[in-house]
Formats: sequence, structure tokens, C-alpha cells
Amino acid sequence: MEEANNSNVGTDLKPQMIYRCKKCRRIVAAEENVVLHERGEGEKCFKWKKRTKGMDKEPPECSSIFVEPMKWMQAVEEGTNEEKLQCIGCKARLGSFNWAGMQCNCGAWVNPAFQLHKSRIDECRIYLTAEQDAARN
Repeated sequence: MEEANNSNVGTDLKPQMIYRCKKCRRIVAAEENVVLHERGEGEKCFKWKKRTKGMDKEPPECSSIFVEPMKWMQAVEEGTNEEKLQCIGCKARLGSFNWAGMQCNCGAWVNPAFQLHKSRIDECRIYLTAEQDAARN
């Protein structure tokens, strides 16, 4: 019985969210790369032409995540102001970026914006031990 207790020492697992390309499963971002933004006021924030007739009172859930610029983003490294973001593994289009900013579908503006569409990436939860988590930071 004492042996079973010793095997659990140091195995407190911390959940960590990572994001993978849906097509090739390459890791494109981790939880610490995500840039959080205040939820906007929904369609009230959009131009008149982009609004629908029956505006919801509750803003929709964000259909994208915004991340900080990363090394795999080749178009960013090339110095362009705005471009599509492609997976470095399979060249699938994952989103886009714009240094001047973009508007999320919830209505909030994010500046600068490096947007990954949730429909193109998978959210995966991994579990790290305390030692692994400390080594990452």
C-alpha cells in the first residue's frame, strides 16, 4: 500500500490547452500564446452593411482565437502587413493576420491581430506534471 502512494508523488497533472492543425495535426499554438480580448457588443459594433435584420441581444461566441506572432508564420517573417496564415506542415489556411488589427465576430477589435479560425484547428488538452510545467516556463 505504501508503494502505491509513493508512485503518485510528483504526478499532480496540470491541464494545458494546445491547438493543432485539423489537417496534419501539427501544433500551431499553445494556451500561453493566446491573446485574450474583451467580448464585444455583437453586431452593434459592425457597419450597417454587415448587420443582419434580427440582431441578437447576446453577442455570439468567438469563432476564432487570436495569438501572438510565432516563428511558423512565414508571411509575418517576410514583413507583409496583412496576409493569410498557412500551416507550415500542410499549407492549409488556418486564418489571417493584420498588423493594423481585425474585428472578431463578437464585435471586439484586436490590434495587432493574428487570427486562427476554430473551424480549422483542434483544441487538445494535454496534462503536464509540475516538473514539465516548470521546465516550459
